Amino acid sequence: MTKDETYVHPSAMVYAGARLDVGVHVGPFSIVGENVTVGKNTRFEAHAYVEGQTIIGEDCRFFPYAMVGTEPQDVGYKEEKTFLTIGDRNIFREFITLHRGTEKGGGKTSVGSDNYFMAYTHVAHDCHVGNGTVFGNAASLAGHVAVEDFTYIGPFSGIHQFCRVGKYAFVGGYSVCTQDVLPFCRVAGDRPTLLYGMNSVGLRRRGFSKERVNGIKGMLKILLYSDLNTSQALSAIKENYSSGEDRDELIRFIESSKRGFVKKATEKWGSGSE
Repeated sequence: MTKDETYVHPSAMVYAGARLDVGVHVGPFSIVGENVTVGKNTRFEAHAYVEGQTIIGEDCRFFPYAMVGTEPQDVGYKEEKTFLTIGDRNIFREFITLHRGTEKGGGKTSVGSDNYFMAYTHVAHDCHVGNGTVFGNAASLAGHVAVEDFTYIGPFSGIHQFCRVGKYAFVGGYSVCTQDVLPFCRVAGDRPTLLYGMNSVGLRRRGFSKERVNGIKGMLKILLYSDLNTSQALSAIKENYSSGEDRDELIRFIESSKRGFVKKATEKWGSGSE
């Protein structure tokens, strides 16, 4: 078999209406449903299962017992036509679950590209996951959660419905997040979830310059470690920092928050909070 050939194992089941692009590999005992579209070179290992109105991009890999595109776990769901879309170069490890959207939630669950979902992770209905994220083992998103680009969700952590996790954020293992997690920040803990300052290690690994890191640090210091309330802190940030990618992202995220954000810090700004 060459890379440009589509392969379906004799024990696998691919429904007549499924659309498989060139180079797709469907392993033993896997099932690809009637309304599924699969992009080039995507690979299903043994016992993977994908159904529903599901569109999968190129070069993805699904490990054994991945369950993709199944009905949402919503008591109000009445078999409406809803969707799941998945981008390119994603890895889904064993026993992950990704559910289609609900009509009341916009009708679509979406996953971007270049994400890594470790074993037993769960993405519920109407969630939207960006690009370049990593989900630790058994990390779970409730319905209507948004996880933005380049975030890390630690093992066995849970994100409450309608919450958001901002770009470049880090959620420590075994955390329970019932409010939004700010971009560029680290949080961990279980009721309350605490803020551990800036995700400086993650930012450096993503190629942020020292100047850029220091700028984010200054803005977070105003927001989280001053005596200003949130509105006052945003005004101070706007006055002291010119418009730019990081400043505008932080302001956008806060001003659009509906559930509030994790703000209770472990300590005043210092060596422990970087």
